Amino acid sequence: MELKKIEKEFSVCKVNDISVIDFTDEFCFIGKTDEELSLVCSTERVPVNTVERDDGWKAFRIQGVLDFSLIGILSRISAILAENKIGIFAVSTYNTDYILVKKENYQRALKALETAGYRVNSC
Repeated sequence: MELKKIEKEFSVCKVNDISVIDFTDEFCFIGKTDEELSLVCSTERVPVNTVERDDGWKAFRIQGVLDFSLIGILSRISAILAENKIGIFAVSTYNTDYILVKKENYQRALKALETAGYRVNSC
């Protein structure tokens, strides 16, 4: 399976509303529940109405369109990283999954996945 590195830094944020989110950003993930409104975006595009933020995340994606019938793809990757004591923040889209790790663990995460048989390419 192929993973694609994304060459930018991300922030995970809690925001009050979506009014000043920069939706022109290449990567912008929003999660809304009855308790919070969360945003993952490029660090340089964190909105001013951010209540809390955690900077210093790097990301890669599982390359290609993943069929919904496929089972265990994200769990296998997270298990490999957990075995290497690397925490993740995962985001899924209709097509695929994105895995974020803290930048100080990024190279180690990619190495662990390569050792496990994943191909890692630049975006």
